[in-house]
Amino acid sequence: MDYLVFAGNSNKTLAQSIVSKLGIRLGDADVRKFSDGEIFVRINESVRGRDVFLVQSTCAPAEENLIEMMIMVDALKRASASSVTAIMPYFGYARQDRTSEPRVPITAKLVANLITKSGVDRVVTMNLHAGQIQGFFDIPVDNLYSSPVFDEYFRSNGMFGDDYIVVSPDAGGVARARAYSKILETPLAIVDKRREKANVAEVMHVIGDVKDKKVILVDDMIDTAGTLTQAAKACMEHGALEVFASAAHGVLSGPAIERIIESPIKKVIITDSVPFGKDISKIEVLSVAPLFAEAITRIFQKESISSLFGKGQV
Repeated sequence: MDYLVFAGNSNKTLAQSIVSKLGIRLGDADVRKFSDGEIFVRINESVRGRDVFLVQSTCAPAEENLIEMMIMVDALKRASASSVTAIMPYFGYARQDRTSEPRVPITAKLVANLITKSGVDRVVTMNLHAGQIQGFFDIPVDNLYSSPVFDEYFRSNGMFGDDYIVVSPDAGGVARARAYSKILETPLAIVDKRREKANVAEVMHVIGDVKDKKVILVDDMIDTAGTLTQAAKACMEHGALEVFASAAHGVLSGPAIERIIESPIKKVIITDSVPFGKDISKIEVLSVAPLFAEAITRIFQKESISSLFGKGQV
């Protein structure tokens, strides 16, 4: 085996799970801060001529994790690594992918430029908030899908078929919800809401019949959980029996956990793309380590990544 896997500090638990699946150890690197807050990196083993995979989610603190990743890439490249693939289970700043109002940046494009300039040869991420971000890079980007992980969970728990209904919490997630409804063989509904300002959503009504159904709300990420919990409330008001929710990325910032606990949602299922160390009975975490371990193996062996997923995966 002629590749190494290193990790920054953003999600060491996931990185360790990935290398365990691969049957190898994490690469030896010293990544810490000086007393003034500057990041220091030292690679403690030879990487000359090796293909290197660097695991780092750019979750909170996003700027620190992003800079840490780029410094590690620079260290690896200066140590003559043959290639560096950034494994970014969660790609921060993905929601800033366009100019939604005057005089604002397209930060996702800026971050893509920074990552490319740092020396990364390839990016592997999961469930990009906006698929077109792949085009912001001038290097290959593999966007993995979490749906096989959720599909396995839902089916093993009997959460499929006509007793359930997949619901999109907003109009923007209809394609995702439609794909899940097809996978799980359920009807489809949409919660129509009006966003008054950032991170605040007013639910209007439910398009579709959720009466006497068990609802599965599907989204790509849960940040403050405002949209999700209001969508759950709307579904219950329209006669739903139970509400479950799933999202690839459990950002869970600000009042998110409190809102979820107080909401009618029975369970929220997320992945470990963003570290979540709390013990909350309503929140269950699924590991995407097998998905990324398989992607690393296929990239190293120059095999297809897309064949991991069937058509319509999200």
